[in-house]
Amino acid sequence: MLSRVTDKFKQTLLLLSFLMLTNLTVSAEENRQACYHDCTNDYGNVLGKTKTGVTAYSNCNNECVIFEAASFDGIYTGVKWQCVEFARRWLLMNYGVVYKDVDYAIDIWGKIDHYLKIADKSQIPVRSYVNGSEQSPVPGDLLIYAKALLNTGHVAVVTNIDKQNNKLYIAEQNYSNKKWPGDYSRAVDYIIKDKRFWVLDEYLIGWKHAAFR
Repeated sequence: MLSRVTDKFKQTLLLLSFLMLTNLTVSAEENRQACYHDCTNDYGNVLGKTKTGVTAYSNCNNECVIFEAASFDGIYTGVKWQCVEFARRWLLMNYGVVYKDVDYAIDIWGKIDHYLKIADKSQIPVRSYVNGSEQSPVPGDLLIYAKALLNTGHVAVVTNIDKQNNKLYIAEQNYSNKKWPGDYSRAVDYIIKDKRFWVLDEYLIGWKHAAFR
């Protein structure tokens, strides 16, 4: 029992340290009541899991907001079960990095210029590529959607690219809150025209890219 308490205390300290490090701010309003009515899937239900083992959970519907912190390995990942939380947790579990906290998903586009590597606190530069760039998205990139989508924007993770069929496979939370068809939430078409890469997804601004290797 003492060992469990000690481990829990350590996790709490790590969580609090990360919150201070990222200067957590929340300007959205909690809407807890929306989390228990008209759910596509009940709040907290598993929607799917990526090939690398990152689980996505239902947020019931897009109006649901409960200010409960999620974490992985004692590291804060975000507010349950928002799209921003999933993207940060995916990066943490796959690359050991996170981005600082943001109020809304759209803020990732303009406010995130680096990821923080948890192991040594080093910074990994992140570049922004608008939809229609010559630089194509690759697995690990974050797709960022305009504020016009749900009035908050949206973020999804590119997990695979099918170059034969011109499709991007992405993973996300709190988009449709539907069960995934496989180890991805959606497959999105793209085209290449004049050497430029266009993802055919409404409201998409572009993608954030970091050179992990």
